[in-house]
Amino acid sequence: QVQLVESGGGLVQPGGSLRVSCAASGTRISFGVMGWYRQAPGQQRELVASITNDGRTNYADFVKGRFTISRDNAKNTMYLQMNSLKPEDTAVYYCNGILLGYNYWGQGTQVTVSS
Repeated sequence: QVQLVESGGGLVQPGGSLRVSCAASGTRISFGVMGWYRQAPGQQRELVASITNDGRTNYADFVKGRFTISRDNAKNTMYLQMNSLKPEDTAVYYCNGILLGYNYWGQGTQVTVSS
């Protein structure tokens, strides 16, 4: 059974940094496009950043210059390095990946930016 599992969320002060990870299990095949989404209370889920299998990246305007998405295909793991965090970055962060035409989601990890 293919699964995506996020880790690394937590509480951080404004201006701080955090790295979240997404590990895939149940497959030896590398995912195609993968991405990070987030959903704040009462808000719709939104795309934060995405990365193709060959490393091309795309970022939402609200994280450009602050967040960096990366992946290690050998480990089937994706990362999101978040710097200069703001209170408005507070949300549940979800990992997403496309594998053989199927769309997979992780269970989410909470990121809270607060003093």
